[in-house]
Amino acid sequence: EVTVVESGGGSVQAGGSLRLACVVSYYTYASRCMAWFREAPGQEREGIAAMDTTASTSGNTYYADSVKGRFTISQDNAKNTLYLQMNSLRPEDSAIYYCAAGPPLRSTCGGARYDYFSWGQGTQVTVSS
Repeated sequence: EVTVVESGGGSVQAGGSLRLACVVSYYTYASRCMAWFREAPGQEREGIAAMDTTASTSGNTYYADSVKGRFTISQDNAKNTLYLQMNSLRPEDSAIYYCAAGPPLRSTCGGARYDYFSWGQGTQVTVSS
């Protein structure tokens, strides 16, 4: 079973940056797609960034419109770690952030929640104005 563990959340002022990390137990078909989701109180869990961990180019990434241009998903295969660099943070980015892993059920790895089967415990990100 693939397991993922997030870290790196915290509190920051608007305009600041944070980097989240997610350690995956091992890369396999079931963890080929890796993604970041977030869930704010009273809102649906939203897929904000995803990538195909086997892709050789950064073009195989997905970003939600709400974070495009501000957040960057990346990986360090040597460390079995996925990252989410978050810049220009806004108060509306405050949420619990989750890392998720899943098999490639579609032509590209995206932000559909039910495509992912391994979830971390979440890490809180709070952005103050």
